Amino acid sequence: MSEADPISRSSAARALCSAIEETAGLLEVDYVRDDVLRVLNVYGGELSRAVVAFRVATGAHRADELDCRFTVPRDVDPYRLAVDSGLLEETDHPVARLLADLRDNCPVDGYGIDFGVVGGFKKIWVVLPRTALHSVTELAGLPSMPHSLGKSLDFISRHGLGDTVGLLGVDYRNRTVNVYFGEPPAGGIAPESVRSMLREVDQAEPSEQMLRLGRRAFGVYVTLGWDSPVIERICFAVATTDPASLPVELDERIERFVRHVRRTDPDTRFVYAVASQPDGEYYKLQSYYRWDSGVRDIMRLPAGALADPV
Repeated sequence: MSEADPISRSSAARALCSAIEETAGLLEVDYVRDDVLRVLNVYGGELSRAVVAFRVATGAHRADELDCRFTVPRDVDPYRLAVDSGLLEETDHPVARLLADLRDNCPVDGYGIDFGVVGGFKKIWVVLPRTALHSVTELAGLPSMPHSLGKSLDFISRHGLGDTVGLLGVDYRNRTVNVYFGEPPAGGIAPESVRSMLREVDQAEPSEQMLRLGRRAFGVYVTLGWDSPVIERICFAVATTDPASLPVELDERIERFVRHVRRTDPDTRFVYAVASQPDGEYYKLQSYYRWDSGVRDIMRLPAGALADPV
């Protein structure tokens, strides 16, 4: 490492921290700056080139948080860095082995880090190459994968969610895995299909907003855990350059976030998502602080999806 490297690392971390500070202030999110810098400094050597996104959400336990996500290259071990730096505790739970199992059995394009400015380190994302999406069935056979994925294969097939996976998110705090299907149904998910899916996994009846978003969804993912044999959540996501154009009523907090982001960058891209729960649904909005063309592949966006508002 050259003498310039620590300066570059520190500078990139401070720059992103300043952007986080501004957004958190707007949303009235209280956090400890040193805790944010601690996460950023662990991966800071690559921050100047990373894709960076911010996310806000509605609902209990989510409205007082601001999430930050950024990419890291495939030649690092993001889990080992997190453990060695004290961001995560070592554990013998299968969640600790999943990243290594994925790396040993799948071609990996890169990783992402996800943390809350209040709650700290949360997830590691595993990005699979668009040209080498991985079989859902093969992923279900990995020793450390939640058995609920294998038990859900028939559900996934019957509802046409897709045979392949392009992105996974390993949540170390909640000990769950997000599985993003590589090729969701063309034209989104029909309302009757959304209702059927949610009923089958004991989720709340969907609102009209959720049904409208399902119709326009470019992406679908499920959340699975090691302690339950069934899918815990189903999420539908739409991409847009203008969230106000969506056929939904935006939460006041999300509206405030959108206004702030669009003042800073009128051409920014957003992903708006709705997630099911047994006691209701909640909404999430992600904007890109720094974007590059590779994000389209990560998100599995069809050609032209962001050329015009969804």
